[in-house]
Amino acid sequence: MTKLTKMTLTPLRAALAGALAFAAPAALLTPVAPAVAQADRLDEVVGALRGISTMKADFTQTDRNGQSLRGALTLKRPGRIRFEYEKSANMLVVANGSRLTLVDYDVNQVQSWPISNSPLGALLDPRRDVKRYGRLMPTANPNVVSVEVKDPKKPEYGTITLIFVRDGAAPGGLELTSWVALDAQNKRTTVRLANQRYGVAVPDSAFNFRDPRRTTRRPR
Repeated sequence: MTKLTKMTLTPLRAALAGALAFAAPAALLTPVAPAVAQADRLDEVVGALRGISTMKADFTQTDRNGQSLRGALTLKRPGRIRFEYEKSANMLVVANGSRLTLVDYDVNQVQSWPISNSPLGALLDPRRDVKRYGRLMPTANPNVVSVEVKDPKKPEYGTITLIFVRDGAAPGGLELTSWVALDAQNKRTTVRLANQRYGVAVPDSAFNFRDPRRTTRRPR
């Protein structure tokens, strides 16, 4: 795999919002479903997300300049997620159930804030965010479901658009295939998933990390 230059991580909050964003081309859009159908599909999405007890997947993250990084994602409910990046990106994003933490090992810097203040809140707590703030987006394919989630009263938290494809083998019959996070500065990054595995054993210790302010060694 070709190693790509690590994306700029300053400021850390802006980088995380970017790391953690897919919009359909306008020419492919079809009319949005009626309100009742939208509510039913939002229920489907919430059911699919809540049906994921644990998940592992490979991910490719691409910023608005076309620069990409790859890595491994681990998710465990409630509220735990880990983005382990390839070695060319000496960084880590991890949530322990209540707080989301971005670790930059190059500069030995750590920043943490409540999960609810991040676009990832929709992924980690779909009952709260998707049901309350979700909006079905038009797609050209009836087997693709796209939901945009944002809190209009708190635009600084950013927006996330979740993309699902109908798959009977996935929890709730919908497989999460990608998402787009957009921060308050309109910095957008697409995260695409592959090789999703559900119901795998994931210990809570998978969401620990070594604090680089105390050591320069990266956790393995």
